[in-house]
Amino acid sequence: MDLRQLNTLVAIADTGSFSAAADVLHTVQSNVSAHVRRLEKELGVTLVDRARGKLTEEGEAVVARARRVSAEIDGIVADVAAVHHEVTGTVRLGMIGTTGRWLVPRLLELLPSEYPGVRLVLVEGTTTTLAPQLTTGRLDLAVLNLPVADADVSTQPLFEEDLVLVVERTHPLASGRPKLKDLDGLDVLLPLPGTAFRDELDAACAQAGMTLTPKSEIDGVRLLTSLTFEGHGPAILPATAMRTFLQETYAAVEVKGLPRRVIGVGQRRLGLPTAPARAVHALVRAVVLDHPPDGIHPTITER
Repeated sequence: MDLRQLNTLVAIADTGSFSAAADVLHTVQSNVSAHVRRLEKELGVTLVDRARGKLTEEGEAVVARARRVSAEIDGIVADVAAVHHEVTGTVRLGMIGTTGRWLVPRLLELLPSEYPGVRLVLVEGTTTTLAPQLTTGRLDLAVLNLPVADADVSTQPLFEEDLVLVVERTHPLASGRPKLKDLDGLDVLLPLPGTAFRDELDAACAQAGMTLTPKSEIDGVRLLTSLTFEGHGPAILPATAMRTFLQETYAAVEVKGLPRRVIGVGQRRLGLPTAPARAVHALVRAVVLDHPPDGIHPTITER
């Protein structure tokens, strides 16, 4: 078993075929086939179902480990460079969209001056799609809505964010400061059940002895935000979702009894963060401490 064989199997998983994997690896298809055959012979199993062009269950297991191996090899190179005070390498950072909108621009401003040798790859997604990518090694770090129900992911809180009810200016609830129980039976766009955001809302509503009626349930706060501001219905959103140019049409209503959502940084529990990953983590913390927008309450005290 060697790295070329493992990288070949990962390429097949990513591209979906032997020929496409050969193109990505800048080789010929016969070499791809040979690497897979040798790996299958050593492990004594079939890794790729040739008829279907898909990985077998055993193949999926090998690819998951191979991604981690590749990440650790990159980490060796980065950590050796860091010994000589050269923080270089690639960091794959996942980010939930609503936080990324204000955090990423500042992060990109700081990175070239603080760590010019670090290349940042940003992946936007929901907490439910980003967390599994940490465990497989596709991501080094991710900014997520906490808590994360994955034993293989460790998290550190960054900040709490106010939640507000967003309605059109003509809505009866647009003026005043209602209590959570005043929203009883209100048709709203809601996050999917089972997500951290939805669990927080359901727990607060249960404590207040009321329920919200889902007009629709959406996976992803960014999509939820877009639908709200396109007029598809009221929603409870993070405070930073409200943009200045939308304030003439929509109101962000403070509702007594709404919880704050908790945002933190996640990484693979058993992984050893590379020097570039530690540097990016430190920059994320610095942005949260030094440049928090309205509605953001840092829970960290140092970078």
